[in-house]
Amino acid sequence: MPDATPLEAAMPMDEAAMRAVDRALAAMRRGEAVAIETADGSVGAAVSVESVAIDAVQRLMQLTGASPVLAVTRRRAMVLKLMEEGTGVVALSLPRCLTADEAHALADPEHRPDGNMPDGLTATAMDPGSRETAAVDLARLARLLPAAIVAPAPGHAGSAAAWAAEHDLLLVRARDIADYRVHVVRTLRRVAEARVPLSGAENTSIAAFRPIDGGPEHLAIIVGNPVEGEPVLARLHSECFTGDLLGSLRCDCGQQLRGAIAEIARHGSGVLLYLAQEGRGIGLVNKLRAYRIQDRGFDTVDANEILGFEADERVYLPAAEMLRQLGFNAVRLMTNNPEKLRQLARCGIEVVERVPHIFPANGHNEGYLRTKAERSGHMF
Repeated sequence: MPDATPLEAAMPMDEAAMRAVDRALAAMRRGEAVAIETADGSVGAAVSVESVAIDAVQRLMQLTGASPVLAVTRRRAMVLKLMEEGTGVVALSLPRCLTADEAHALADPEHRPDGNMPDGLTATAMDPGSRETAAVDLARLARLLPAAIVAPAPGHAGSAAAWAAEHDLLLVRARDIADYRVHVVRTLRRVAEARVPLSGAENTSIAAFRPIDGGPEHLAIIVGNPVEGEPVLARLHSECFTGDLLGSLRCDCGQQLRGAIAEIARHGSGVLLYLAQEGRGIGLVNKLRAYRIQDRGFDTVDANEILGFEADERVYLPAAEMLRQLGFNAVRLMTNNPEKLRQLARCGIEVVERVPHIFPANGHNEGYLRTKAERSGHMF
């Protein structure tokens, strides 16, 4: 799970920088190349591996005059047995030009039927401020596979902005991509609230919090009338389309959601934060990919890592900001996950008590629950 960064520790972003990242995210999801400028003023181009076209590598070479590399997370490089344990981003390169098919095969486990590595493949760890790191972060923010094809533009003359304009590319700065997630939390605003009686919790209202980037709203389900300024019984629930809405038996999310609302109602009052962090932060599409990998015999942690993600990509800055805006700085947290306790405390919310939140297995999720206990430290 990525470390939480206190809101006050992050550098502010201006509106132009925010718009640049927003537009770059949309371009990357469309499969377009974007220009990335690093702190030293150098520039290059990147395109998402997931949406890369057959001719994209050649186009990057024409744009930049350099051979592209494949940027992947170190987690994915470890799965490929190209790197030892660690974090960050790794650049994979060949003595010759990398092809789009090779990039797909290295980045996406669904495109690796034979397991053979291209001859001469090398792996190099990249610095946090590099184009490669920024490109992978951009893909991750776009809910795509965390991998990108990246090429520097070593011979460009003049400013990065001029080079991007000459080649009709959106330009974004690496440092703005790095700061984006924290800055978006700063912009969360309570935009709507209404009374929504629930079965077993009729005195309930729902408040919606929207970030300025136009991303999905986070919701606060407020049961009863919790007293502001006092420790509130709270549950942080990451959305789960398959479990919450469809009743999937692969996880315990639906049980946890409905059970938490029922328990808060029995207590008399409290808050359930419904966070837009599907699939432990990797998104619904990537969660479905992880399910396919699990069907081949891997557990949920392995599946995320095979895709190139950490075992848990969630952050809890949005939850902390929502609690503060609701008037709460301390919680009695309903959870089995000790990492939630640590991360929420790092975000400035005092956890005065952990309230266990346990449900029995259903015949389909024993392995999932066992993995959470044995590999993620959940307390059952």
